[in-house]
Amino acid sequence: LFGPAVVIDVSREAAENADYAATLEDLQRWESDHGDIPSGAIVLIRSGWAQRWRQGDTYYNVDAEGQLHFPGFGEEAATFLVNERDIAGIGVDTGSVDPGNTAGFPVHGIVNGSGRYHLENLADLSALPESGSYLVVAPIKIQGGSGGQARVFAVIP
Repeated sequence: LFGPAVVIDVSREAAENADYAATLEDLQRWESDHGDIPSGAIVLIRSGWAQRWRQGDTYYNVDAEGQLHFPGFGEEAATFLVNERDIAGIGVDTGSVDPGNTAGFPVHGIVNGSGRYHLENLADLSALPESGSYLVVAPIKIQGGSGGQARVFAVIP
């Protein structure tokens, strides 16, 4: 899988609100700066959460009641990407494309239900520019599976 990378930086918002859900306004702000999201794009949320990867429980940020708290895509943003832009997929540097405190995985349903894919637990998006790079996604082959590991490479001109 190959496509232009669109990096939506919500790291400031995520630092203030662990449950931040990327909004339609975040996407519109990106488009105001860079133009329309290109056809075949892989839209990534850079929350800064990857820096927590080696910090054990802080990555999933589980509270005393067992609720997860980490950023992801909001439903309105996911619906816009699927219905209004010709994206290939979405990705995050957190444990799920849905924010950790979301019940029922609505973003999974919106994106996967439209035949697009999503990438989770991306190692580090800090080196990627907001536009101008390309991703190569090399998933392992799993017959009948719903997901699995992938190697994701960025090409930065």
